[in-house]
Amino acid sequence: MGILVGLIVTLSCLLGGFVAMGGHLGVLVQPFEYVIILGSSIGTFLVANPTKVVKDTGKAIKEAFANKVPTQNDYLKVLALLHQLMREMRSKSRGEVEAHIDEPKESPIFQAYPELMKDESLVHFICDYCRLIIIGNARPHEIEALMEEEIQTISSDRLKPKHALQDMADGLPALGIVAAVLGVIKAMGALDQSPEVLGHLIGAALVGTFAGIFFSYGVVGPVATKVKSVREKNIRVFVIVRSTLIAYMNGAIPQVALEYGRKTISAYDRPSIDQVETETIGGGA
Repeated sequence: MGILVGLIVTLSCLLGGFVAMGGHLGVLVQPFEYVIILGSSIGTFLVANPTKVVKDTGKAIKEAFANKVPTQNDYLKVLALLHQLMREMRSKSRGEVEAHIDEPKESPIFQAYPELMKDESLVHFICDYCRLIIIGNARPHEIEALMEEEIQTISSDRLKPKHALQDMADGLPALGIVAAVLGVIKAMGALDQSPEVLGHLIGAALVGTFAGIFFSYGVVGPVATKVKSVREKNIRVFVIVRSTLIAYMNGAIPQVALEYGRKTISAYDRPSIDQVETETIGGGA
């Protein structure tokens, strides 16, 4: 919603200011200039990126438009799930705990959090490190280093759409110049025409430069930044899991370990201690 509002404001001010200066909107209606710029830009995007990144970019753009980021309630669910798992690891045998982490889809603990189950990478991340913890011979600093490495890998993969869009934005001004040059070439072929016709052709050519710069800095670039913001907020959940489990491995009781995770949440979305306590007591209900 925020992206749409921003684009509406941008276009309203841009076009409104142009008209207020005495410009005619009809001059900007040059469909073939836009076909050259946007078509070439999409083509170079497809050339530069593998199919998986292309598909993930489409998904990332949808997430950005929907502002699909974790809410305070999502953070509470993650902390409640970790609390239950830590209590199981603290009080139950290795075999009983393994029944939950080997088949999370069949586990009543994980089934209590259906929204979290939709993020398979997060579920695998939690289960993998809980498994390493119950093995018993792993050192906390080694597990923490491994978690850091995996989070960096996840971050790198999830931010590839941002880099792809940013590269696309960086190339748009140059493609706008290409479209303008083609327009000038066309105008040069009409030097025998009247000044009015020639002026129209040159104006149409300059629209290409305008469009390339506008789409770069006014559309694609901001969308790339929004994709980065949304994806980074989703990655934050993995940092919460890391901090909580490492605190538990270092000897903290489950309720204290949750504090380590809670403190890594942005102050804008961080639940209070009382909210965490209520959620953990409720067990995801």
